[in-house]
Amino acid sequence: MVAVVDLRPIPVTRNPGRRVPQLFCGLVLYAVSMAMQIRSGLGLNPWDVLHEGLTRQTPLSFGLITGITGAVVLLLWIPLRQRPGVGTVANVVVIAAVVDVALALLPAPDALVARIALLVGGVVLNGVATAAYVGARLGPGPRDGLMTGLSARTGWSVRLVRTCIEVAVLACGWLLGGTVGLGTVLYALAIGPLTQAFLPLVVVRARP
Repeated sequence: MVAVVDLRPIPVTRNPGRRVPQLFCGLVLYAVSMAMQIRSGLGLNPWDVLHEGLTRQTPLSFGLITGITGAVVLLLWIPLRQRPGVGTVANVVVIAAVVDVALALLPAPDALVARIALLVGGVVLNGVATAAYVGARLGPGPRDGLMTGLSARTGWSVRLVRTCIEVAVLACGWLLGGTVGLGTVLYALAIGPLTQAFLPLVVVRARP
């Protein structure tokens, strides 16, 4: 049986010298991992498949759809009794700023081997980054708050909850016309186990 890691937010004043840098490093790495997956050209992650599918069904832009989706997910926090924190706001601001820089600096390779390497590296880095910023316990991003809230409420592992969410989002996005590729399948199946594996190494534990 996999132990459930306690990811409930703790006050920002507790050990901020470690937790704040861990939060921002995790968010920067997350944005870089997104750029790596995009530049691989081998498939979007499940949430972006959903975003693309929604843009095909509405006159709204991809960015606006992403923001609306985030707001809807935040509403789902209410029955889970999740509260936004510093990390919730930083998630939106830091990732939005860094991903554009990363995309500008990271070229899109032509060779298939290089594209596969970018994809696999991006997925693994995404798992590390997610564990880092969620494990700082300063408040997860909207989608990760849904993951941690369901984990806390059900007693299920983060791995199981994350995988279920990603697969469900992927299915909805595909039905709406979003683009699915090899990278999409790899991300959906691997991100839950990767996050679960890295969390015990970086999670901040509350003092008794």
